[in-house]
Amino acid sequence: MSEVNLPVASFSPLYEQIKSMILASLQAAEWLPGAAIPSEMELAARYAVSQGTVRKAIDELAAQSLLVRRQGKGTFVATHQEDDWQYRFLRLAPDSGEKFHLTSQFLACVRAKASPYIADLLKLKAGDAVIHIDRVQSFAGKPIVFEEIWLPGARFKDLDLEALNTWHGPVYAFYESQFATHMVRAEEKIKAVAADEVLAGHLQLPLGAPLLSVERVAFTYGNKPVEIRHARYDTSEQHYENKLN
Repeated sequence: MSEVNLPVASFSPLYEQIKSMILASLQAAEWLPGAAIPSEMELAARYAVSQGTVRKAIDELAAQSLLVRRQGKGTFVATHQEDDWQYRFLRLAPDSGEKFHLTSQFLACVRAKASPYIADLLKLKAGDAVIHIDRVQSFAGKPIVFEEIWLPGARFKDLDLEALNTWHGPVYAFYESQFATHMVRAEEKIKAVAADEVLAGHLQLPLGAPLLSVERVAFTYGNKPVEIRHARYDTSEQHYENKLN
């Protein structure tokens, strides 16, 4: 008799399955950023599992900064509108140790066609519509960051310069409230560059001044890239800070 090779079923722990179900609800906007999710008891009843299984799933989502636990209040969907989250992806910090508060001036917001490079990063086709934004950020009245931002045109089709400059909070909170787009993670590439005429003008620096170039791709739920941000930092009085575990 010939041996029959049965397919090996993939297995994931039960808490991982519950985690995937909760994540699916987040992706479907069942619970919006800043809103409370159901209690562990309610979720356990919903998924017909133990509270311990739900707790472990929530613990993992909290460790990934998708959910936030608040003692005595419950568990909430993470939002960039909270003070502690406004600079979640920003690793720039003043050498002085002062509390960091950046002010923004958006210089341009135009529709354009995606270059092959931008299209590849945003998972679009070359020539697809994108929004191209220029922004200067200042600290204590001094410009220290110049950014170019690219967004998918279809997702952000009504975005314009007036709306950006009217908004007074973090731009990721703007994406949340106006375009139902929540940034959940980012990838960055960093290198040293010299200021050309354009950068020197925006940052009020001498031509050739050293800058830190940071290219970031930010993702929403489902690992979808929805923003490219190319920032150049003046680090003469700031530093890039990252804590590694």
